[in-house]
Amino acid sequence: MADTAGILLLHNDDNVAILTDPVAAGSAPLGFGEPLTKPVARGHKIARVAIAEGENIYKFGQIIGFAKQPIAPGEHVHTHNCAFGEHDRDYRIGADLDKAKAAIPVIEPAHFMGYKRANGQAATRNFIAICATVNCSATVIRRAADEINRSGILDQYPNVDGVAAFAHGTGCAITIGGPGFDNLQRVLWGYATHPNVGAAIFVGLGCETMQISRMKTLYGGHDDSRFFSLTIQETGGTASTIRKIVEHIRDVLPIVNAVKREPIPASELKLALQCGGSDGFSGITANPALGVASDLLVGMGGTVILSETPEIYGAEQLLLRRAASAEVAEKLIERINWWENYTRINDGSMDNNPSPGNKLGGLTTILEKSLGAAAKAGSTPLNEVLMYAEKIKGPGFVFMDTPGYDPVSATGQIAGGAQLVAFTTGRGSAFGSKPAPTLKLSTSSRLYDEMRDDMDINCGDIVTGGVSLEAKGREILDQVLAAASGQRTKSELCGLGDNEFVPWQIGAVM
Repeated sequence: MADTAGILLLHNDDNVAILTDPVAAGSAPLGFGEPLTKPVARGHKIARVAIAEGENIYKFGQIIGFAKQPIAPGEHVHTHNCAFGEHDRDYRIGADLDKAKAAIPVIEPAHFMGYKRANGQAATRNFIAICATVNCSATVIRRAADEINRSGILDQYPNVDGVAAFAHGTGCAITIGGPGFDNLQRVLWGYATHPNVGAAIFVGLGCETMQISRMKTLYGGHDDSRFFSLTIQETGGTASTIRKIVEHIRDVLPIVNAVKREPIPASELKLALQCGGSDGFSGITANPALGVASDLLVGMGGTVILSETPEIYGAEQLLLRRAASAEVAEKLIERINWWENYTRINDGSMDNNPSPGNKLGGLTTILEKSLGAAAKAGSTPLNEVLMYAEKIKGPGFVFMDTPGYDPVSATGQIAGGAQLVAFTTGRGSAFGSKPAPTLKLSTSSRLYDEMRDDMDINCGDIVTGGVSLEAKGREILDQVLAAASGQRTKSELCGLGDNEFVPWQIGAVM
C-alpha cells in the first residue's frame, strides 16, 4: 500500500489508484494525463495508465470490472466507464490452505468478564427475551417489554440488561418446511436459547403456522425455568396476555439477575462480522483491520462469522482457496449458485449491489465491493459454511449464508450464537442489535468525527495517521474484549437494537 500526495496505490498490478482527498475539476492528481472534467470525491478511483475498451480494471490486484470505453491516464473511473461482468471462476480449492494455516497467529490467551450459563454457554449480556411466533403477537410483546423497561423495576436488578421484544412480520401463511419457515424457526429458537438470554418467553396468537409446540418437539427438551410460552387466544386476549407476560417477567427477574460476571477465555467468543454503508475506503481501512482482529481472535481459539453472500460474490474464489476441505468448498459454491438463480428468477442481478450510497462513496461494482468486504474475515482457513441462522459450532473462521441487507444478515448470525457484532461502515450506519451488541468501526476519520455518537472505533487513521493495520487490529480486539466484558457500545448508548430483528423471508406468502 503506497500513498503519494493524496493518491493511494493498493497493489502494484492495479491500473487504478484511490483518491484520499477530494479533487477539483481541472486538476490532474497524478501530475500527468488529462485534467479532470468534474470534481471527484475522496475514495474514488482514477486511472494510472491508459485502459483500452474491454480491458480488465484491477484494484487489490483483482478484477473489479471492465472498461466500457477507452480510459485515459488520470481519468475518473466509475460507473460511467467501468462495467460489471463475469468474474474469476478459477476455483483452486484449498490452494492457499497451508498459507492460511500459517496465518493463524500464536498469541497469548486472553479473557473477558462474562456470564457463564449452567449449560456451559458464555454470555456477554443478560437479557430477558420475548419472542413473537407470528406478527399477530407483535404488539402484545412490544407493549409488555415497554411496560417493564419503563417501570423502573430493572433498577433493582443491575445484572439484567433489559427486556427485548423480538417482533417480526411473518409466522403465518408460509409453507411448513419451506425455506422461509425453516429460517424463522431457526431464528426464533436461536434467540430464545442465545447465550445472552437469561430467560425467554414465546408468545403466539394460537392458530398460526409457526407453532411453539412444534419448535419444542423439533429441538428437543427444554428447561421450563428458562422458557415460558403462551398464546393470546388461550390467555384471554390482548390486555390479559400483556398482564400475564409482565407478571411472569416480574417473577423471573430475581433468577435472571442472580448471575455474576467472571473471567471467561476469549476462545468462547463468537464474533459476527458485518459491513454496511460501505465506501471506497472500506476495503482499505476498517475491513482489513477487522480482518487482523479476526485472525487474532481465531489465534486465541475464538470464532468469527463472515456472512452476506451477495457481498462476497466475485471474491468467493479467494475464500475457496483457503477452504479446509472439498466439502466446505462445495457448500459455498452451492450457495453462490443458489444466489445467482434466486436473483435471476426475481428479475434481479448480483450487481444490484452496490447501493446508490455505496456508489457515491466510490464503489463501482459488486466485484469491487466484495473484495473489500471479504477482508473482514482475515487470512485463516475457512472451516465451515452454514445455512442461515444455523447453530455456529466453531472455532475459527466460518461463513454463514445470508443476504447482504444488514438487519437480516445480523439476525441470522445472532440466532446462530454470535455474542457480539463488529460492523464496519464508510457512509455511516445507525445500526444496533440485541441481545448481542454491535461495535461500529468507521472507515474514515471524517466519518468518525461527524458521527461520534455512533462510531466506537476510528479506522481512518490508517490513511490519515499512518497507523498500521496490525496496530488497528489489536485496538479492535481490545475493544471487542471490553464490550464482551460489559462496556457499553455506542449503539447501546443510543438505544438502538429494538428494530433490527429481521428474519429472512423466502418463499410465497399464501
